[in-house]
Amino acid sequence: MLHVPGHGNGRLRAPVEQPAARFDRSRSHAGGQPSGRRRHVEQGGRPAFPFSAIVAQDDLKRALILAAIDPMIGGVLAFGDRGTGKSTIVRALAALLPPIAVVAGCPYNCRPGAPQEQCDTCRDARASRSLKVPVPVVDLPLGATEDRVVGALDLERALVAGEKRFEPGILARANRGFLYVDEVNLLEDHLVDLLLDVAASGENVVEREGISLRHPARFVLVGSGNPEEGELRPQLLDRFGLAVKVATPDNLADRIEVVRRRDAYDRDPGGFAALWAGRERSLRRRISAARRRLATVGTPDAALESAAGLCMAVGTDGLRAELTLIRAARALAAFEDRPAVAGDHLKAVAPLALRHRLRRNPLDETGSGARLERALTDHFG
Repeated sequence: MLHVPGHGNGRLRAPVEQPAARFDRSRSHAGGQPSGRRRHVEQGGRPAFPFSAIVAQDDLKRALILAAIDPMIGGVLAFGDRGTGKSTIVRALAALLPPIAVVAGCPYNCRPGAPQEQCDTCRDARASRSLKVPVPVVDLPLGATEDRVVGALDLERALVAGEKRFEPGILARANRGFLYVDEVNLLEDHLVDLLLDVAASGENVVEREGISLRHPARFVLVGSGNPEEGELRPQLLDRFGLAVKVATPDNLADRIEVVRRRDAYDRDPGGFAALWAGRERSLRRRISAARRRLATVGTPDAALESAAGLCMAVGTDGLRAELTLIRAARALAAFEDRPAVAGDHLKAVAPLALRHRLRRNPLDETGSGARLERALTDHFG
């Protein structure tokens, strides 16, 4: 099972270390490493809340770690109560991940030395100068227009200079990072369709106003929302790789610890981040190692048979469920440094990968969750 440090009833005490030096983007060039240790900062200059310090919410933390190890899993949907730290967890994970190398001056965060993942400009110029930058986390506001999302013609340049110039949108900034959509169930359906299509293809294609352009747009799409304000259409639910139900902690000790840690962070963000720096580095190393070994993790026929049998037993539509289940199980095996996918990996990730894909049976009084639990017991004991 996936274990994330710093959850449950663990107390605030952690090995105290000196605050890490801030990452200076201007000091990293030509693929060099940043000077000193890196610290992801939020707006206002304070460090992000440490991922390891988040109490409970284990399913959401597990889902995000797996999606970070293998973005092909297809994003994460978190539905549940307000004020449960959904956006905090997303930003904390992005701050935890190693910085990425980007082509200097490229608005799409193109990867140096990888022509197949670059925009036309970087590919044609064969750009070599690079910078190390934090993993981007981009918010998509509910009122965003399609032009703002995908990009559009720079009207000011067109009117003043008579030039057709593309103004990159939100998808450009999110490339190789996380695109976070709060209240995704309230977002217009055509925008959700667009986001999911781009997330699946890894490329944004813009053809409008005399402009024809395509650029890389590989990101982990994270959506959150409150089901009381409306459900997502089943077709859209199925397009998210993993889904998590986020609830307010009902354990008194957990609630007290949440308040204690958040209050400590608000009083001294730098000191609180330094307190958890050791656990953050340890988890960062595990995620980085899992990414490297992911391609070597085997998928035995027995695992494929179990995944397909489980999906048939619970009645999922199509084959996307099996693919997601196998990818998530493989990412978990990589995280645990296991050579191949096993039954315990499939059992651990099945609720995340399948619960939102089950057909609703009005004759089943126990609900889809109980149906999945029965199937898991039948298949894995």
